Amino acid sequence: QVQLVESGGGSVQAGGSLRLSCTTSAYTFSRSCMGWWRQAPGKEREWVASTNRGYPTTVADTLQGRFSISRDKAENILYLQMDRLKPEDSATYYCAAYSVTPSVVCSRFIGPYDAWGQGTQVTVSA
Repeated sequence: QVQLVESGGGSVQAGGSLRLSCTTSAYTFSRSCMGWWRQAPGKEREWVASTNRGYPTTVADTLQGRFSISRDKAENILYLQMDRLKPEDSATYYCAAYSVTPSVVCSRFIGPYDAWGQGTQVTVSA
């Protein structure tokens, strides 16, 4: 069973930064598209960013320039760096993964993602 564990959420003022982390097994980390999703109360879950081995990282157009995704292959950790945060970034952030071959773009649709973390809350105050 794939386990994904997020951490790093919290409360921050607008303009601040947070870095989320997602830890998983080396097996999962080496064979998966890994991504970040978020869900605000009353809204659908929204794709944030994804990364796969051998393919450039992808970030939602509306978040480019403020959010970035990266992988620490040695420690099997996925990161989401969030800068210049806005109140509308407040949401529960989820790490997700699915098995895929290297060098292909990760999906921006929720369907392929079959492993999810428990989520970490991010609250941005004005």
